[in-house]
Amino acid sequence: QVQLVESGGGLVQAGGSLRLSCAASGRTFSSYAMGWFRQAPGKEREFVAGINWSGSSKYYSDSVKGRFTISRDNDKNMMYLQMNSLKPEDTAVYYCNAAPSPASLRRPDYWGQGTQVTVSS
Repeated sequence: QVQLVESGGGLVQAGGSLRLSCAASGRTFSSYAMGWFRQAPGKEREFVAGINWSGSSKYYSDSVKGRFTISRDNDKNMMYLQMNSLKPEDTAVYYCNAAPSPASLRRPDYWGQGTQVTVSS
């Protein structure tokens, strides 16, 4: 069993930065691939970034590539999303998840409760 809790969301001006954190409980955290998804009002949840169990492979959607960086610290059971050059279209609830592999992040075993990110223009 893995429980995920996101934090770090908030209100920021366009061009600003935020760092999201995802704290995981459970001894098997390091065996999971992890991901960030987001959902804006009236839209479907979409993939943002993913990372394999060791952190050696990272994946990004085209919309955030070059602006967002995903990372993890298995010793601390933590995953992060550094978001730079934020745009109003990045406004959404951001969720972290855990899955057996990066390929299964769209059908994960676990989801967090989400954290709101609002980018003002």
